[in-house]
Amino acid sequence: MKTMPALPDVDVYVECLRRDVVGAKLIGVRLASPFLLRSVTPPITSVAGRRVAGVRRLGKRIVFDLEDDLHLVIHLMIAGRFAWDKPGTRIPRKVGLVGFDFETGTLLLREAGSKKRASLHVATDEGMAEFDRGGLEVLDAPLGVFRDALTRENHTLKRSMTDPRILSGIGNAYSDEILHRAGLSPLKQTSRLSADEIETLWQATRATLEEWRDRLVAEAGDGWPRKVTAFRPEMAVHGRYGKDCPACGSPVQRIVYAQNECNYCAACQNQGRLLADRALSRLLKKDWPRNLEELGEMRRPLGERT
Repeated sequence: MKTMPALPDVDVYVECLRRDVVGAKLIGVRLASPFLLRSVTPPITSVAGRRVAGVRRLGKRIVFDLEDDLHLVIHLMIAGRFAWDKPGTRIPRKVGLVGFDFETGTLLLREAGSKKRASLHVATDEGMAEFDRGGLEVLDAPLGVFRDALTRENHTLKRSMTDPRILSGIGNAYSDEILHRAGLSPLKQTSRLSADEIETLWQATRATLEEWRDRLVAEAGDGWPRKVTAFRPEMAVHGRYGKDCPACGSPVQRIVYAQNECNYCAACQNQGRLLADRALSRLLKKDWPRNLEELGEMRRPLGERT
């Protein structure tokens, strides 16, 4: 399962970009992949010679604010990655998408794999509205605003946490970590949350995102991120199916859906009850284990079952 970079990962790139390109003049843009550029007006040539006034995150996108109200909007998608190199560095074959040339260095955007999904737009101030999905920036939001955004519509917590129209920039991996920290089932309906549960979730969301952002910034140090991935051994549940939960020792469970998976601890988040996996529970029907005890019994050799 693949997960695109989310708030903490994107913020690391934003910090690096602010350090190396804010105030610098963008000499030119060398496009190696015509499919990367998704806009026509203004033309990409219009950004040459303009200085970078600022760099910011917008959801999971990175925005370069240029002089004279122009903006470069980049979405890394799953496999897009930045690298900073010496001026005029050649764009790598196969994986290289574009080179942004500055006097002090070249910013390369690369994307591994055959499917090129990263995108680049050139936009004016007026055109920036189309990139704002409207989700709440949780790190800037007080509890009451978070509560209103979360409960405006009734969805499962997993859906609400990953919907960019509700909460901005969290994504699949960090939503697993947040819900585990909050001790809440990913399938609990937002309309059924108590006031205490909402406050716990708000605190867990802020703490998880801040801790991972600080951790990743510290790892990058004075350089650039060497590895951007949503699967890290320090995580509690995401990508750790079958491994021990660090809080209680129970095996981490998962729900597989579409191209994603949701990881959770049944003991910490759902009173020991297993959540139905759409594919397996439909296949096993009545034989689908209801809790950790039944799951453990299923995994025992036939001769040892009670």
